[in-house]
Amino acid sequence: MSEFREPVRYPEVVLVTGAAGGMGAAHARALAHRGSHVCLADTADAGPVAEEIAAAGGTASVHALDVTDSAQWRRLVAQVRAERGRLDGLVNNAGISRRLGFLETSEEVWDQVLRVNLDGAFHGMQAAAPLMREGGGGSVVNISSISGQIGYFSPSYSASKWGLTGLSKSAAGELAAWNIRVNSVHPGLVATGLLDGADAFVDAAVRSIPAGRTARPEEVTDIVLHLLSDRSSYVTGAEITVDGGLVSNGLYHRILADAEEVAR
Repeated sequence: MSEFREPVRYPEVVLVTGAAGGMGAAHARALAHRGSHVCLADTADAGPVAEEIAAAGGTASVHALDVTDSAQWRRLVAQVRAERGRLDGLVNNAGISRRLGFLETSEEVWDQVLRVNLDGAFHGMQAAAPLMREGGGGSVVNISSISGQIGYFSPSYSASKWGLTGLSKSAAGELAAWNIRVNSVHPGLVATGLLDGADAFVDAAVRSIPAGRTARPEEVTDIVLHLLSDRSSYVTGAEITVDGGLVSNGLYHRILADAEEVAR
């Protein structure tokens, strides 16, 4: 085997949901910078993101998509087939959170969160897989959360992300025969606008993070890029946790820190 490896290869065409802002836009910009054509899908206008990508020398297309609507998914994939001829990557990034406790969660909120966070990814993979198969395979990255690995006070969000974890593993086994890999990414606290106004919550949470800080958005994007690239060609059905050690060591990290404070 050669000591040197070929340069990293990224997908030629990638569809990113929730791409009009936040982490979805960050993933899209990074992919375009690396030569991928990015299909920006969102209910909001992703035009400004496409303009940024074009100004930086990349290519992107804008698509209106309600991820809860399977018919819209089928139309979008048909459009990608007609315009690009292939689809090599899918990032199911679209998601919503309702920070409501068990008794405060209405039936409407429960249904809405499950439909966006879980049904959306299912419809997306079901619609996209045949086109990815036609191109020889591809990679799906489902953006879950550490709330899909541990208990979380919001039942709708936690259930949707646990469901997405299981859905990813189910799809990974089914789609491996088509050379389609499926993995889930589980961020902890990420320094984005979603944390605005939650200073007390963030400060308390950081005390349980061994790394001692929230994640930078690009640290999550780097994992997404890796899972889409050929450098993760033997990785499928995996849960990649990006949380500074919170899930694995947060409890005892907090206990030891509190014990040291008491001892002083």
